[in-house]
Amino acid sequence: MNALVPLPVLLPLCVTGLKLAIGPRLHRFQRFISLAVLGAVLVLSVVLMVAADRHGPLSVHLGDFAPPVGITLVADRLAGLMLTVSSAVTLLVLVYSLGQGMADRDDQAPVGVFHPAYLILVAGVSCTFLAGDLVNLYVGFEIMLVASFVLLTIGGTATRIRAGSTYVIISLFSSVLFLVAIAMTYAVAGTVNFAQLAERLQEVPLGVRTLLEAMLLTVFAIKAAVFPLAAWLPDSYPTAPAPVTAVFAGLLTKVGVYSMLRTQTLLFPGHRLGDLLMLAALASMAVGILGAVAQTDLKRVLSFTLISHIGYMVFGIALAGRASIAGAIVYVAHHITVQTTLFLVAGLIERRDGTTELTRLGGLAKAAPLLAVLFLVPALNLAGIPPLSGFIGKLGLMRAGVADGGGWAWALVAGSAATSLLTLYVMAKVWNLAFWRDAPPGAEEEGVVLESAEDDEPDDEADDEERPTGSGSGLPVPAGAVVAAGFLGQSITTSKRLPWPMPVATGAAVALGLSYTVLGGPLTTFAQAAATELLARTPYIEAVLGR
Repeated sequence: MNALVPLPVLLPLCVTGLKLAIGPRLHRFQRFISLAVLGAVLVLSVVLMVAADRHGPLSVHLGDFAPPVGITLVADRLAGLMLTVSSAVTLLVLVYSLGQGMADRDDQAPVGVFHPAYLILVAGVSCTFLAGDLVNLYVGFEIMLVASFVLLTIGGTATRIRAGSTYVIISLFSSVLFLVAIAMTYAVAGTVNFAQLAERLQEVPLGVRTLLEAMLLTVFAIKAAVFPLAAWLPDSYPTAPAPVTAVFAGLLTKVGVYSMLRTQTLLFPGHRLGDLLMLAALASMAVGILGAVAQTDLKRVLSFTLISHIGYMVFGIALAGRASIAGAIVYVAHHITVQTTLFLVAGLIERRDGTTELTRLGGLAKAAPLLAVLFLVPALNLAGIPPLSGFIGKLGLMRAGVADGGGWAWALVAGSAATSLLTLYVMAKVWNLAFWRDAPPGAEEEGVVLESAEDDEPDDEADDEERPTGSGSGLPVPAGAVVAAGFLGQSITTSKRLPWPMPVATGAAVALGLSYTVLGGPLTTFAQAAATELLARTPYIEAVLGR
């Protein structure tokens, strides 16, 4: 069974090499192998999750080199659950992207550019979840960074290059800081293997250990978009194609949360920075949700709610108890799925009506009832309406805060409740503007050609007074606006009839989110077992070091 552990990383990388060798040919075959490999990764992830639950953590030393020399990959309950959820979500987003390519009437862009970069991204995410040492955790981050830049800037348009450049600059800064932290860790402990560090860091002077903890937390907080290190996110994600935005918003920030969970429980038990983490969690909740209240574009609304709800996960990590860690694990799984679903719905709205600007939308509940349902269910789930999975995760975290009884814990309980209510307000605002009210007079009609992101720069020779405004105008995009365009930034035409993979994939994502409610009991039990295992540390250490 241990031999299966590297496959979620190796399979996407191998298929990427095959796809690059084929080039922009054999479109159907390339789509098939992309779906097949992600389906295989999903099956492997479920197998590893079940095996880790039944038999304890699984580990493999690549090349049979023991730590600290060799590369160690480990699949415990937490890694297995994260792999399973991420594999399911990435598979659904890939199906959605097939429909986007059909709608764009462009087979070469998704197959020749998007698919290879997407598979590399999946490999990087899997590598991060399975990494058994700091170096390979860094490698996983860098694999994701390379693929992310390609996906964010696909098409090479000015708007996407600007957004991608911001993302890369921030990511490179965090990568340099991560390398410095790794070097310092190796200097004081003589290893970067998690299992060995769990033993050796306890002998390191307290001041040095606290410095290492602070540096690693800063790196992971940037990746997770924890306030005040989240300013890059709202302007980076919404400009990308809908499938890219969905998988980034739903999944990539959770890689940072996962890394915080792993290092805080395994390397820094009883950490001294709990109060600082609670402050960051509370600030993320408040700033994120207030930012969402102020937005009028659906994608930016969702981007700010993403920042806000990261605060819930950091809340659980900061309390560092069994119940709070379990609540954070449940909420991570829930949020990956629900946030991805909402961004997929935003893509459907943009494709159908030509915009995600709420002031230009209306009447969708009557005109597109299926689309309304696809939005309403995950929106209520995000707000934490009982008995949905969002409520289960929030209730677990708030109960853990009440049980803790500290001042910061009570402040976070109050902040969690207020954030949940404001999230409900924001979702109700979106529902009223986009779905419930009548369509405004300036709403786009079917067949309107939306502006191309390639037309960001105005023509200096043109008479500004003669140039129209609105969709298709080619006017420069205002700061914060979201350009509706296809995979390569080309103009797209609105249509009431969406290619079937797009609504089918979105519906499946809604069903996946609802499954967490139906399976709420087993999911909570699994999360509690994972939290117990994380806090015990011994099962992980013994599995890696063979004791």
